Amino acid sequence: MKINIAIDGPSAAGKSTIAKRLGNRLGYVHLDTGAMYRSTALKCVNSGISLDDEDAVCEMLKNTEITLTPEGKVYLDGQDVSDAIRTDEISMAASKVSAHKNVRRDLVARQQEMAKAKGFIMDGRDIGTVVLKDAEVKIYMTASAEARALRRYRQNIEKGIPTTDVETIAEEIRQRDYDDMHRENSPLRKADDATEVDTSDMTIEEVVERIYQLAEPFLKKEA
Repeated sequence: MKINIAIDGPSAAGKSTIAKRLGNRLGYVHLDTGAMYRSTALKCVNSGISLDDEDAVCEMLKNTEITLTPEGKVYLDGQDVSDAIRTDEISMAASKVSAHKNVRRDLVARQQEMAKAKGFIMDGRDIGTVVLKDAEVKIYMTASAEARALRRYRQNIEKGIPTTDVETIAEEIRQRDYDDMHRENSPLRKADDATEVDTSDMTIEEVVERIYQLAEPFLKKEA
């Protein structure tokens, strides 16, 4: 019997990168729940739907298919949007749509259905507190706004995604943190039974190893 691993934390903390690496190591599937909110935001922007109109967004979702592949690709209504959802504009837009209670209800139900089979590493902002309350391992991954901004800047440059300077990104990250932590529905917070991992001065390999060590006792039971 496999386990589920929940990784929560603020924007640009490296959750998806770590989840992918850990998934490869364990042979688990990574489910990037943030990509689902980003995809929702992208469709709103492209369709001219107001990010503040909860009813309109929910109505749109009734006819929206979001697919996450084991390889890390994200498909929106059959179209690969893996890079399109990573812009700074869509990041901020995702924060707005994710604040809507009924939008979250729709996407959380999809996420919970996916994870029933176990063997998943799911990352987001309310995985350990809402989506997978019974996850065997819960991680709250964080890092300073400056460290996260530098990572996001380098990532954007590497992928050829339009970007602003590091200071501007850092300010946007702080605003996103505030919005996510103070929203009414499923605010970002550390689950009571989660282990906090500050990645500011850690390499990707060090973070993966740290989480693997935390999961190891459960993995031994699995074996």
